[in-house]
Amino acid sequence: MDERSLIFPAQEFRARIAALQAGMADQSLDALLLTAPADIFYTTGFLTRFWESPARPWFVVVPQAGDPVAVIPSIGADLMGRTWLHDIRTWDAPNPHDDGVSLLADALAQAVAPKGRIGLPMGLEAHLRMPLADFEALRARLAPRRFADATACMQRVREVKSEAEIDKIRAGCAIAARAFARVPEFAQAGRPLAHVFRDFQIALLSEGADWVSYVAGGAGPDGYGDVISPAGPAPLQRGDVLMLDTGAVKDGYFCDFDRNYAIGPASDTARRAHSTLWHATEDTLAALRPGILARDVHQLLSRGIEQRGMIPGGGRLGHGLGVTLTEWPSFTPLDETPLRAGMVLTLEPVCVTAEGRLMVHEENIVLRDTGPELLSPRAPEDLPEIRT
Repeated sequence: MDERSLIFPAQEFRARIAALQAGMADQSLDALLLTAPADIFYTTGFLTRFWESPARPWFVVVPQAGDPVAVIPSIGADLMGRTWLHDIRTWDAPNPHDDGVSLLADALAQAVAPKGRIGLPMGLEAHLRMPLADFEALRARLAPRRFADATACMQRVREVKSEAEIDKIRAGCAIAARAFARVPEFAQAGRPLAHVFRDFQIALLSEGADWVSYVAGGAGPDGYGDVISPAGPAPLQRGDVLMLDTGAVKDGYFCDFDRNYAIGPASDTARRAHSTLWHATEDTLAALRPGILARDVHQLLSRGIEQRGMIPGGGRLGHGLGVTLTEWPSFTPLDETPLRAGMVLTLEPVCVTAEGRLMVHEENIVLRDTGPELLSPRAPEDLPEIRT
């Protein structure tokens, strides 16, 4: 009989732990302490929106050998008990005098000899989800054990997805694609952008998303000023370019791609920008192979825009994707991460259309040994027009 498990079969999680433990051995780490929601979900299948509350810390300890130990508030005992983990230690939280510190210290002391090393992700895109004062108390209690940076250990394992993970992301992309197909139903001239955002979220949920953690976009003539501002009350107007971008979630995994629409007939500038972005993406899809560096992808996308006579936008031009909306690597001129088969990535070229205006185009892919496979249905080559 299969072990109990959530989201995936237990063997999926066991394979992840085995990969982490191999990385720990390479770095001479005797245990791994995880506190971030994504890392805890990744290793256990513990999926909850309760992370929105900052009142309680949660911990998972991965020993050098054997199964992880969950050290969690008692409110999570039932849900964690439905995952594949068996060693679940709880306390009544929040406790202002000892919010799990003693329980966690005991678990780590059992796993790590007095002169051992405890890995903790400390680098880019990592964070410590516990009070700093509690961490200092934990470190004092565990001395002479030492904490060491385990960012690379965690990232190298998480960045290559299993086929089960890829299927989850592909399903999320299909949900978002169906929602994008409905945009002409509610994105009409005269409709406030805030209403369009709201209706888009409703469409994502009705098409099967579990929740919509991220919706962004913009609208304006020949492009938009940025891609992160909240939607305001200003109505869409004929001649605007509308962009919607989503990080909808299905079974704990994100999709992340956008689509552009012309409200009424598209201007020559908007059509040219869309075509430039689309073909720059095509060029990059044709060139992508395992072994190239993240910075090479930035160069490919930028060159594709420049060769068509337009100016690339600043910042990164894509990133990793998985149990968080954005993961490593980042497609910037400085990121030297080598790409590997199994990475799920976004290609996100940006071009300038006018002073203070830009357009963004984004697709989701998985990199295979032979090249990229699209997970998001490819955007149309011509800028779609919403006739009103």
